[in-house]
Amino acid sequence: MSIRREFVLLAEQPQSNVRELCRRYGISPKTAYKWLNRHREHGEAGLQERSRRPLHSPGRSDPQLEQAVVQLHQRFPYWGARKLRSLLPAEFARPH
Repeated sequence: MSIRREFVLLAEQPQSNVRELCRRYGISPKTAYKWLNRHREHGEAGLQERSRRPLHSPGRSDPQLEQAVVQLHQRFPYWGARKLRSLLPAEFARPH
């Protein structure tokens, strides 16, 4: 984070050349302007590393299905996916 802070402080100086600073710090102009905008909007907090975790997972299983599978796995810990799938209630069964 100290490199980001240093970069932003230099880039915000009058007569600074952002592209030259990008070459010196080994970052892309896109990243540089992202840091500058975040610093303007949020101050020092805007320079912290952000989570890259997606906000939602469209392919995630239904929580009730997940719970049913976990319960079956706890009852039959040595069974594989095919056998557990055959025991799932009809509401969760999907065609293969």
